[in-house]
Amino acid sequence: MVGLVGGIGAGKSAAAAAFARRGGRVVDADALGHAALERPDVKRQLVAWWGPGVLKADGTANRRAIAGVVFADPAERRRLEGLVYPHIGARAAEAVRAAQADPAVRFVVLDAAVMLEAGWAGACDRVAFVDAPRAVRLARVAARGWTDADLAAREAAQLPLDEKKRRADAVVVNDGPPERLQARVDGLLAEWGLLPR
Repeated sequence: MVGLVGGIGAGKSAAAAAFARRGGRVVDADALGHAALERPDVKRQLVAWWGPGVLKADGTANRRAIAGVVFADPAERRRLEGLVYPHIGARAAEAVRAAQADPAVRFVVLDAAVMLEAGWAGACDRVAFVDAPRAVRLARVAARGWTDADLAAREAAQLPLDEKKRRADAVVVNDGPPERLQARVDGLLAEWGLLPR
């Protein structure tokens, strides 16, 4: 199994798609995290901790409000992680087992921004770090409505990028067009013996 980590805005999703085009099954831990926030038991706990503002008018999780709480206070972030990481880990493990049992799947990719922080890297055979210059990453997240301060706050809540890069087995730079990223992913898969013969 290949683990995928990277800087915020580096393009992990684009890299995951490049792996998928070569027969990988992507398990998206970020999507599982969003799903965990919609669990009734999780929402009840968040309201008990932080009040009704953590829900939107339709009853769904207000991720922006939750982010405002947890990125302002490391203790609150750890409390949220303790609540949702077990759900994310269990669902990810189920998805990985299903993918590994599917003969059409060449390899599994665990796309998890907080893989190293959550202690999930040990389940992976190899970890790839998706990298891009900070100016490129900032431009990408600005398109989502983030400011430089938003990016800095979220980066401060994760392991330093240099530490993630050091703990990875390989670095995939995503600083150009999709075809360049695909070529780099293909080169890595060839090096790892995971490309179709």
